[in-house]
Amino acid sequence: MTTSTTHPGSNRAQRSAGALQGILLLAGSCMPVLGSVLLTPILPQLSAHFAGEPGADVLVPMIVAIPALMIAIFAPFAGQIVDRIGRKPLLLVAMIAYAIAGTAPAWMEGLNEILLSRVLVGVCEAAIMTVCTALIVDYFHEERRRTKYLGLQTVTTTLAATVFIALGGALGTGGWHAPFWVYSVSIVIAIPMFFALWEPRRDDEADAAAVPDRVRIPWRRIGIRLAVSLFAGFTFYVMIIEVSYLVVGTGVDAQDTRTIGLVSAVASLATAIAGFTFSRLGGLRPGALLPLAFGLQAVGMILVWVLPGFAGVVIGSIVASLGSGFLLPSLLTWVVAPTSFDERGRVTGLWTASFFLGQFLTPILIGALTAAIGGLEPVVGVVGICAAAVGAALFATRRRSTRA
Repeated sequence: MTTSTTHPGSNRAQRSAGALQGILLLAGSCMPVLGSVLLTPILPQLSAHFAGEPGADVLVPMIVAIPALMIAIFAPFAGQIVDRIGRKPLLLVAMIAYAIAGTAPAWMEGLNEILLSRVLVGVCEAAIMTVCTALIVDYFHEERRRTKYLGLQTVTTTLAATVFIALGGALGTGGWHAPFWVYSVSIVIAIPMFFALWEPRRDDEADAAAVPDRVRIPWRRIGIRLAVSLFAGFTFYVMIIEVSYLVVGTGVDAQDTRTIGLVSAVASLATAIAGFTFSRLGGLRPGALLPLAFGLQAVGMILVWVLPGFAGVVIGSIVASLGSGFLLPSLLTWVVAPTSFDERGRVTGLWTASFFLGQFLTPILIGALTAAIGGLEPVVGVVGICAAAVGAALFATRRRSTRA
């Protein structure tokens, strides 16, 4: 429900956001997740279909990963674009363009054409994610409500990932073209957005406090944290993008996207459970759970390596995904903790760029490691060992800072 109030010192009515606006913004926030996970169950099908294409081993996983590169490129500048063009117009254009670019591969046959459409999907995702987050902050002025909806944003997107993975697997039984039609859902969401959302006015908030035109980025405080975020984006995406190949490697047919999607969905559900658990925890110092998160990722990936067969992949992916569920919200709070209000917007953009760049690099690094080591399971195990090392380093650093 939307109500109108009046700000002291303002002659104009201010609209107050309610559950409808919150639901629509949370639904919009799920679009980048849809772009990331919907197609993972059909990656083996796509690899088989494009096996004759040069570089297909790297290019096919890029169908999933390349939108992350676009988010990484555009995220640092997205806030400036939003402020110039306006929030609602950009959001509506991006949602419609997302549906067009997202469904385009449903009638395409060429790998290069599909990759180009995925570039456009990523550009749209960068705009959608930026505007939805900005509008949550704009609409929900009270700290408690704002925190609630930002927390729900993490939980909702993770639960949506579970649904999208299962849906992609189910639709994939009808051929690899079918799941791409799901991207049209953004138009369904855009219609109520047009009527229920509004463009915030500058005097809708207490904007009298001047914001500096240029604030220096606190590189000394956040540089290491952004580097860890880059690595975390890589480890976060390893199981998402590789679990379908791991399942097929146990003897499951590549055409059995229902089974592949089910395993991926169960792992994603574990991520959601951990994310929800994090949202219920209070009183923890920023980054306190990072060693645990990397540790769980490490244990899960090493289990995939050492436990044989289908059971090893399922158990390992669930444990690793629990770690990923703690990792994402822990990272964001850890990175922004040492920043001031005037720094926070740009630092959040840099964090987003770092994390999504790590996601984009995942298929490239996994491909290079597989060529060097041989076999996907050992490569996942090596990544797990690296995650354990990073987690141990963070744990040691936190202990030293606590004693100091």
